[in-house]
Amino acid sequence: MVSIFWLILSYLVGAMPFGLLVSTIGCGTDPRNHGSRNIGATNVARTCGVGYGVLTLVLDIAKGCLPVLGATAISDSLLFLSLTGLTTVLGHMYSVFLHGRGGKGVATCVGVFLGAAPGPLLWGIAGFLATLYWVGYVSLGSLVMVTVIPVALLLTGCFGLLPMALIVMVLIFWKHRDNIDRLRRGEENSWRKK
Repeated sequence: MVSIFWLILSYLVGAMPFGLLVSTIGCGTDPRNHGSRNIGATNVARTCGVGYGVLTLVLDIAKGCLPVLGATAISDSLLFLSLTGLTTVLGHMYSVFLHGRGGKGVATCVGVFLGAAPGPLLWGIAGFLATLYWVGYVSLGSLVMVTVIPVALLLTGCFGLLPMALIVMVLIFWKHRDNIDRLRRGEENSWRKK
């Protein structure tokens, strides 16, 4: 019973639309009406300024990390830990507070793996930063990151978290399908100023 309650709570924490709240309260703007129309940190930064984007990033990472850390205190089961991480990411992507809509899940994914597997996450972040440095696309860097994390889990022997990592990777690729189309057409927005 405690486990079911925790998973529901994790979903609700993940579903909190911090990007929308930060933008609305901080600069009086709904990010869903501007830029990429996403509530994530990148669009908030473009719409309201870098400071608001950083705040959104921190809050979205925290809402991924805290439920996972709580799950480790409740149980030592990797399945329970994985389900907690997955429901938190799903909450962000398909928020009950936004009628089933939500963000792309990248920052929340970072939070989940910060709590569950920080070593493999560091490899993923290195891939993200290298991609961002070389090509300037946050979306491509995010896709590289979520691809590297399962590989790093495999190489470090963290097999129990691999199914969650693969599911999260597929979900994030799905949420980035429009970005992938724009990347193919050469129309994706670069973080670099032109």
